[in-house]
Amino acid sequence: MRRLRTATFFLHCSSSFTSFSTAEVSMNRRRQKTDGFELVRQFGLSLPDVQESTMYGAPALKVRGRMFACMASHKSAEPGTLVVRIEFSARDDLIATEPAIYYLKDHYVDYASVLVRLSRISPDALRDLLLSAWRFVSAREPMRRSPATPRSMRRSRRTRSG
Repeated sequence: MRRLRTATFFLHCSSSFTSFSTAEVSMNRRRQKTDGFELVRQFGLSLPDVQESTMYGAPALKVRGRMFACMASHKSAEPGTLVVRIEFSARDDLIATEPAIYYLKDHYVDYASVLVRLSRISPDALRDLLLSAWRFVSAREPMRRSPATPRSMRRSRRTRSG
C-alpha cells in the first residue's frame, strides 16, 4: 500500500512538474520578447507623467494616456523592434542617417513613428530618442476623457415643446 501511495505521489508530482516546465518555457518566450524593453522602461519612467502600459498586448510607455513608445506587435516588424512616436521629418532624417538602426514598414508609413532595432541602438541615442518622443506627444493636446455614461443613457438636452 505504501508503494502505491508513493507511486501515485510521484506521478502527481511529475505531471505538475511537466506543466510547470511548460509554463516556465512560455514565460521565457514572453521574457525574450520584452527583454529589450527593460532599458526603454528605465529611461521612459524617469520622465514626468509617464506610465507603463500595453498596446495590442505589447509593453508600452504612455504620457497622460498617449503612447510614445511600445514594442512593435505588427507582423511586418522585425523581432526586438521598438515603435517610437516622432515627427515625420525627424523620422525621415533618422532613417536616412542610420538605416541599420531605424527603419519603416508599409504598415507604419501613415503614422508619425519610427521603428527602432533595439539590439543596434546605443543607450545614449535611445535616451535622446525617447526624450524627443516624450516631447512630441506631450506637446499635443491632452486626451479627452470619455463620459462616464454611454450616450444612450444620458438625458436628452432637448426640451419638449408643446
